[in-house]
Amino acid sequence: MNPGLFYAALAYTAWGLLPVFFKQLIRVNAFEIVMHRMVWSLVFLLCVLAVLKRWAWLRDLARQPRVLLAFAVSALLLSVNWSVYVWAVQNAHMVDASLGYFILPLVNVALGFAFLNERPRPGQWLAVAVAAAGVLWLTVQAGRLPWVALVLAITFGIYGLLRKLAKLGALEGLTLETLLLWPMAVGMLAWWAWHGQGALVQGDPATLGWLLLAGPLTAIPLLLFAAGARRIPMATLGILQYISPSLQMLLGVWLYGEAFEPARAIGFYLIWAALLLYSADSFWNARKQRFNQ
Repeated sequence: MNPGLFYAALAYTAWGLLPVFFKQLIRVNAFEIVMHRMVWSLVFLLCVLAVLKRWAWLRDLARQPRVLLAFAVSALLLSVNWSVYVWAVQNAHMVDASLGYFILPLVNVALGFAFLNERPRPGQWLAVAVAAAGVLWLTVQAGRLPWVALVLAITFGIYGLLRKLAKLGALEGLTLETLLLWPMAVGMLAWWAWHGQGALVQGDPATLGWLLLAGPLTAIPLLLFAAGARRIPMATLGILQYISPSLQMLLGVWLYGEAFEPARAIGFYLIWAALLLYSADSFWNARKQRFNQ
């Protein structure tokens, strides 16, 4: 088994369950939660680097302005994605967020085709077409531009492409991203605290504990994702991604009582059918390759 499949599947499962964590912070502003994610993620990552004694890569960054620019862009994309996602979870738009991550595989396939010279097989194209039909149906049923879904899909799709092409490893790359975001995050948290606002001043011990936990809960899935993205094709990464929105949708509807009209179920059935088609195509292709060897 390709270890990239295992890493990516674990990452998407963790992200699918992440709304349960954000619901514990419902009284904290979404943007403030993102600032805490940046700060405590960097603290966690620096501890990991200290244990592993992997600091040599930092010396070369000053001579690699293109690398710094690429990671500045990926860090910006990550911050936008985090902010929109946390807002969606806190404001009962979890199903809309799941739609964004159902759209994401289509973005991944397009990016892989356009920039990585990946050529999906006919069965994979059929799966993408069925998934596109499901997304179109869900969009029509909503009766409005699904901005939450589109922002989440586009930002994370481009982020995944940049991380796949990155010259730094998963741990080093994520550390650099959070390091670039850290000054803004610390500045905002300090500003709120100075004015007697924010969870650092007004939060109870339980809230502060949840915010501290945001570090490892943010960093570990991203490390798994980055490690998986470097080892498997974008199209495969896109199909595995269905794990996360499926869990998000189930949590939103069954655990938190978000509206899910019967007509919308048709779109989700189409998307799940696409996942089955893609899986069957991959299984058949693997058997064919083994038979020909």
